This record gives sequence, C-alpha cells and structure tokens, in this order.
Amino acid sequence: MRQFIVIGHETPTTDDFRLENLPGAGRLDVLCRCVGAAVFLSHGIRDDVQVHLVLNDTFTITFDSTELRNLYPDERNIASRVQGALEAREDAIGHMPADVSPGVVIRRLGFVDTLNRVKSDRTVVQLHQHGDPLVECEPPAEPVFVLSDHEDLNSDETELLKNTAGGRLRIGPERTHANHAITVVNNWLDTDGYADYWQIQACGVDPPQCETGPDSGCDPV
Repeated sequence: MRQFIVIGHETPTTDDFRLENLPGAGRLDVLCRCVGAAVFLSHGIRDDVQVHLVLNDTFTITFDSTELRNLYPDERNIASRVQGALEAREDAIGHMPADVSPGVVIRRLGFVDTLNRVKSDRTVVQLHQHGDPLVECEPPAEPVFVLSDHEDLNSDETELLKNTAGGRLRIGPERTHANHAITVVNNWLDTDGYADYWQIQACGVDPPQCETGPDSGCDPV
C-alpha cells in the first residue's frame, strides 16, 4: 500500500464552508486535488492507496481507495466528502474514527498522532525540494509520503520528520504543486522507479518478451 499525508495548515475544522469557494476555505482546493491525484486513474480508482488530510492539526480525514464508492475527481465532489466528514466530527471520539461514507472516515487526530498511527513497519518519506532525486533511489515497499499544502512545514513538523522520516525525496529541479508531486510519485512507483517503463499496445505480451521495433506492435514510452 502507498499512503500520502497532506497537511493543511489553514483548512476549516467545521463544515460551514462554501463548496463554491474552496480556495477561500484555507486552500482546501489544494487538498482535494491531492486526493484526486492520489486515488484516480483515467477510468477508475487505484488499488491500495490511502490519503490522509490533516486539517489544521485537529482532524484527519482518510480516503481509502479500496472502499471508495461514487467519488468523482472534481474538487467540488471531493470537498463535499470533506464537508460530510466534518459534519460527523462529533462522532469521532478519542482516536476512534467516525465513518462518513464508503472509504471515508474522520479521526480526531493531528499530524503527530496520524503519523504515529500509520508509520509502523512503513517507510516515511518527506517530499521536499532539497531531497534526493527520485531517479537515484529505490522505491520503498510500503511508503508513507508527507506533503504540505501551499505553506511550508512549520518548525515542529520539520523536526518531527527529521526524527521519523527515512529520508527526503525530490521529484525534479523545480517546485511543483502538491498534487503534481503526487502524480509524479505514483508514476515512479507504478514503473518500479522508472525501471519498467513500458506501454503495451498491439503485441499483447509482457514487456520482457516484447522486442521493440517498427514491426513489433509495442513501443517503450
């Protein structure tokens, strides 16, 4: 399973925000785009992906791709699930989750407790512009990637990751939006660290058995 923790520093912790103005709701639009980038394929939903949205260090809403139903990739639809989760926030008692809809739960957990909950037997990785290049690293088997919203991590969050994360990775020479970083990371994991980068077209055989060429029917991307 691959997991993503996205920290929203100014996101609302109540459900009284307008779906028509997600940027004005503490840049909730950024977090919704991250959910879409993490779980959606062109005509389907990925297997075994969890996205944890940490809202103002107060609540964490988790989207589990294996159980999601009737979720669509537009920001408004995803934000409506966030709103529904916050409507159920009083049912999240202690560390016990409140079920919102299939594949969506809310917990009364901030960043520290969320990270402690998911990090067991997994590799925590911070996506950061000063990290090691993806192309020079092997993908971890059970990764937990940590990203921030439009703001940098604060000093406490940075210190926690120094003591917890297995390293920092960067996706390229330029800073990108968090959802774009997730797309690149998904591609890196899908291709086993860019080692198995093939698109099967007409030949219908596995890449190791397919010889490329003008008459082969399949080409490397």
